[in-house]
Amino acid sequence: MYRPGTPLSATSPRIMLLGSGELGKEVIIALQRLGIEVIAVDRYAHAPGHQVAHRAHVIDMTDAKALRELIERERPHVIVPEIEAIATAVLTQIEAEGWAEIIPNARAVNLTMNREGIRRLAAEELGLKTSRYAFAGSLDELRQAIDAGIGYPCIVKPVMSSSGKGQSVVESPADVSAAWEYAARAGRVDHGRVIVEEKLEFDFEITLLTVRARNRDRHDAIDTWFCEPIGHLQRRGDYVESWQPQPMSALALKRSREIAAEVTGALGGRGVFGVELFIRGDDVWFSEVSPRPHDTGMVTMATQRQSEFELHARAVLGLPVDVSLLTPGASAVIYGGIDAVSIAFEGVDAALAVPGTDVRLFGKPQSYPYRRMGVALAWGDNLADARERARLSASLVKPVNV
Repeated sequence: MYRPGTPLSATSPRIMLLGSGELGKEVIIALQRLGIEVIAVDRYAHAPGHQVAHRAHVIDMTDAKALRELIERERPHVIVPEIEAIATAVLTQIEAEGWAEIIPNARAVNLTMNREGIRRLAAEELGLKTSRYAFAGSLDELRQAIDAGIGYPCIVKPVMSSSGKGQSVVESPADVSAAWEYAARAGRVDHGRVIVEEKLEFDFEITLLTVRARNRDRHDAIDTWFCEPIGHLQRRGDYVESWQPQPMSALALKRSREIAAEVTGALGGRGVFGVELFIRGDDVWFSEVSPRPHDTGMVTMATQRQSEFELHARAVLGLPVDVSLLTPGASAVIYGGIDAVSIAFEGVDAALAVPGTDVRLFGKPQSYPYRRMGVALAWGDNLADARERARLSASLVKPVNV
């Protein structure tokens, strides 16, 4: 367990976040509330987490030499990866040499930052139910994989990406070349490799936030807790709305928790994991897992006693966690809408006047039409009302060029 102290003094643990976007920003705030000194690292200046951290750095985190030098200079006690575009081999070295603890651990980071690693673990080692899939290292291999068994329609994704970047739905052979090119262009890192998956017919998709943390009642053994399932709506491969709790059958929920426990147990370590699952009736398929808070989980800032960010901070530090749901709620994305630098926002007063809502603006220094610049949150007695009010609140916020 890490003992909270006084930041910027010898008494505080130092935690470094690799990736400091909107999710990292909330983790930083949660850590600071517990007396932790935080160092925020990102690839661009004035990232959301940079604006609240004790110190901030801008580096290319895929540059192994630069990343190693920064870690050696800052000497963090804990390193928390928040994005995929990281030279993960450096983290393996750092962990082996005892320089810092990696959350959840270096092996889990390496596996989950690459879709090939986590899919092979889930499907081939653990035997979890997934969609049919194949990996391809060239356009010809992609075509062959689709023709050999994946079929149309199918989904093509880079092996390293997040938030739908580089993802395409391929309806026919005419779409394959464009999907390959988009995956190479839009992935976090161009590994020249993609995953192609069958397009499942499912009722809905959930994120099951799974928390691995110390349990004081069991002599600090690592136990697993589950938040209530989060439903979400996606467009262009990225989430636009989420809500909690997602209604589902008792059997599907039981199976979802079993899958989440198995995959996160195999990864090990502590922290919040965002386990993505497809649900059809009582059937459940594993999709992906992120070893950190999930974008769809921003709804927990309105619904839970402890948000996913507070849960992550507490789990990292070895402190008690509480996954209690307080109220049904929803989130809706506020997009940039325009290409501009240092935008302003109109309509925030109107958005906050919608009963039972709140707004989070991330502070990203540059906007473009489909960049996520903020989120509206709503809570209430039922999901339909909360979703409607979250959408209304988000729609009233208008980014403007000044």
